[in-house]
Amino acid sequence: MKKEEKLRIESEGDNHIMTSVDTPMLPDAFDKSEEEKIEIIQEYFAGIMKTLGLDLSDNSLKGTPYRFAKMYVKELFAGLDPKNKPNLSVFDNKYQYNKMLVEKNITFSSACEHHFLPIVGKAHVGYISSGKVIGISKINRIVEYYGKRPQVQERMTLQVYNELKNALQTDSVIVVVDAEHLCVSSRGVKDKTSSTVTLEYGGEFNDLSLRNEFLKLI
Repeated sequence: MKKEEKLRIESEGDNHIMTSVDTPMLPDAFDKSEEEKIEIIQEYFAGIMKTLGLDLSDNSLKGTPYRFAKMYVKELFAGLDPKNKPNLSVFDNKYQYNKMLVEKNITFSSACEHHFLPIVGKAHVGYISSGKVIGISKINRIVEYYGKRPQVQERMTLQVYNELKNALQTDSVIVVVDAEHLCVSSRGVKDKTSSTVTLEYGGEFNDLSLRNEFLKLI
């Protein structure tokens, strides 16, 4: 990396800019199989460990590169692969329930795309049916899916909101995400007590009284 680029990154610090609601992906992101990706990442991470001076011949460390690579591909970042996207079947609102439905305290874990350190928190989601409803477990799965990728919290909030809005065919959706970022608590400023809150809403939730009613419920 050139000196100028290093200086730019250092001066930028934590003032990162989200460039798109979509996760930045290469066109050939899924040309390789999961096993091929694990093999490549395993080799790279072994190199990182050796560069740090770790002895990979030690019984405690020799399996770490493989475990790390498998965790990245099959667990932590499984949400990058569209094949893992939950099937969002919706149904007619035959009960004629026309008030808000709230699913709160949805726990999730993600990773900051700037440092690849954990983001851990809770999401709270509400919607008002315009004729369609969705199984409540699917709301949890949407949050989980978009969490399992390198993320910016603002982007994740918008992705969950847009997914539900499109599935339910209504703008009357609200999403609140409250999370701790280890890139804040374990490095840099090392603030152990703060959390970050983001929200997105539309439709009937543009009404302040309805929005406040939702916020009181969570």
